[in-house]
Formats: sequence, structure tokens, C-alpha cells
Amino acid sequence: MPTYDYICNECGERFENFQTMSSRPLTKRPDCEEKHCNVTRVISGGSGLIFKGSGFYLTDYKDQSKDDNKDNKEKKEKKKKKKNDKQVKKDKAATTAKTEK
Repeated sequence: MPTYDYICNECGERFENFQTMSSRPLTKRPDCEEKHCNVTRVISGGSGLIFKGSGFYLTDYKDQSKDDNKDNKEKKEKKKKKKNDKQVKKDKAATTAKTEK
């Protein structure tokens, strides 16, 4: 059951009321000291979506941080460098073998 926000038209005080979705909006504030206290339901932003129970992980819907992206880029650059280093070593070995003949 949702919690609805209301505001008093007389005194301007805001309050929340826990009620079913099918129930009618309040017209008067319960426990109000004013005699003719008219209230209006306020459209609120609501709260964030919360997954409860097994099968949901915090990281499932989490964006990768910039630090993670940096780490991935650094790893890719290291792999490229290793690949280039291996190619350079092969080329050196090939040229030294040619010069020795």
C-alpha cells in the first residue's frame, strides 16, 4: 500500500497518509485541530525502486564507474604493448639471424 502526501489548504501543513490505491483521496485531515480543514493530495516524486529477495545483486543495475573504465583502458593498453613488444623481439631475432649467416 502506498503512502500519499497531502497538504492542508487552511494552515499549509504537509502530512502523509498510508492508504490503499483504490481508496478515495482524503478531503479532511484526520486529527486536525481546525474545524474546516480541507486537504489536497500532492503529487510526490516517490522513492527509488528497491529490489528485495534473493536473486538481485547490487551490481546488477549499477553503472560502471569512471575508475573501472580507466582500469579497462589501461589493461587494453598493456595488452597492446605486450603484443608490440613480442613482435619487436621476433623482428630483432629475425634480423640477428640474417646477419649471422
